[in-house]
Amino acid sequence: MILAKIKNSYLALVKEAVLSLYPDSQQVNHLITETPKNPAWGDFAIPLFPIVKEAGIAPNILAQKLIDILKDKSNLKAQAMGAYLNVFADQATTMQEILSQISSQGSAFYQRTELSGQKIMLEFSSPNTNKPLHLGHMRNNCLGESLSRILKNCGAEVFKVSIVNDRGVHICKSMLAYEKFGNGATPESLNMKGDHFVGDFYVKFSNWAKEDPKAEEMAQKTLIDWEAGDAHILDLWKKMNDWALQGMQETYDKTGISFDKFYFESNTYKLGRDIILQGLKDGIFFKAEDGSIRLDICELDQDNREDEEPSNKVFLRSDGTSIYISQDLGTAVERHKDFPFDRLIYVVANEQQRHFQILFYALKKLGFPWANALYHLSYGMVNLPDGKMKSREGTVVDADDLIATLAGMAQEEIANKDRSEQVDQDAALKIALAAIHYYLLQVSPVKDMSFNPKESLSFTGNTGPYLQYTIARAHSLLNKDEAAAALGRTLNLQCLELDEEWQIIKLIDETSETILQAANEFAPSLLANKLYDVAKTFNKFYHDTMILSQENTDLVTARCYIVQSVEICLRAGLYLLNIPVLDHM
Repeated sequence: MILAKIKNSYLALVKEAVLSLYPDSQQVNHLITETPKNPAWGDFAIPLFPIVKEAGIAPNILAQKLIDILKDKSNLKAQAMGAYLNVFADQATTMQEILSQISSQGSAFYQRTELSGQKIMLEFSSPNTNKPLHLGHMRNNCLGESLSRILKNCGAEVFKVSIVNDRGVHICKSMLAYEKFGNGATPESLNMKGDHFVGDFYVKFSNWAKEDPKAEEMAQKTLIDWEAGDAHILDLWKKMNDWALQGMQETYDKTGISFDKFYFESNTYKLGRDIILQGLKDGIFFKAEDGSIRLDICELDQDNREDEEPSNKVFLRSDGTSIYISQDLGTAVERHKDFPFDRLIYVVANEQQRHFQILFYALKKLGFPWANALYHLSYGMVNLPDGKMKSREGTVVDADDLIATLAGMAQEEIANKDRSEQVDQDAALKIALAAIHYYLLQVSPVKDMSFNPKESLSFTGNTGPYLQYTIARAHSLLNKDEAAAALGRTLNLQCLELDEEWQIIKLIDETSETILQAANEFAPSLLANKLYDVAKTFNKFYHDTMILSQENTDLVTARCYIVQSVEICLRAGLYLLNIPVLDHM
């Protein structure tokens, strides 16, 4: 944040200097700052290509002219390198300001205000009540929860919602299998989580349907009875939904996921019907020959549509019943009434990309002014090493099972390091969550990925446990008497002379800008990888440098302030990624 202010201030001076040379410059506002590939080239650079081309002079001549103008206006050192103006900050002054502010402000140093006044709604998770949460849900949950924290940290008012898919033929399949195979069992009687209990019956139905062709027909009949209000079916539906929801809430609580409001498909599936019927009267929708109500989507991405893709989309079936997109349409309208958002972000897998394109298009055609504020944060699939997950076949990576497995692996991994102390279950759980959450967040959301449990749990490399270990290492050092005494002394950074110290301090300062960038780009992966850079650089410094064993007390003090700032930076960053920390590992 402090370096960013220095960059912006110097960039403004460069623009003034350019205008003093070329008052009619049309390219001056295209000047930006960049980070040089090699730190030895400067702390930041300003590419002069736009001005060089406009002025028609050699890059080195232009750069030198600007340096001559700026030498009396700034104490920063600048040098020309081709068409770049490379700039070096005043290290001692800048380090003093950064470390002093982080020490006094703590994690508040990383809070931003750029999004203040914005109301942002986030939809994520969106589970089905016929199965427990799985690894795919965990990627969704990690993205949604982390992004909500990052946006809130930057000043936005954030409202987290989830749509629970608690109706439909897939729900009826679990119900039907329970009636056939359940024998009155309950989650309590079998000592099972409710969502696992219900999910087992969904798998049982799939196996049953392979042997009995009538099973699918019976499921459709159960759905009809449900929509007709059959009392017995509704009672069973409510009981099994409650079991599933209670189990899911346990997983949410365990993994640090929370919501401000749940919407239920059983309540919202009719919401869009009246809106669509009014749209039919207004000529926005049309009635097809089969009696269904449709929307012409020829205008939508016409150049990108496949030849075989229909030119219209059904919004109400011929019997007048709603489908998923009509439910989403009505729910969007209801949500804006509940929370008049400036932005609504749907965190949903890329398989639904076309669905949201049509949904947003329909809302625009209906004239809702906030339709342009809708955004689909599309993310790739999480696959197993041997292919895609299929819940109906029981081949999903169950979220609870995955967490328990990694917690056990964490205990084994630490035991293998011949440590005398044992890791308790709470610590093992936190290590497991760090492994999973970080692994899922470090990859750009748009990419498909394969989850590797052993790799995610490594205590070295780009992993969550590695970041946890770095915090524990810093915390342990700062708990020593020598460090406590050092942090009570006045900070004097004139004694620092190692390049690694300057690089660490730059990274912990830059993390603030990365948080803002992650908020603007809806990309927690940017923050995850910046934190890894901080940890990696710090651990090298820690390994190569004497921190407490120094006769020079100013040097001990300065390095302890660096360690303190690294710990504050990593703790603040891991909170935003929904990754728990440990003081000891």
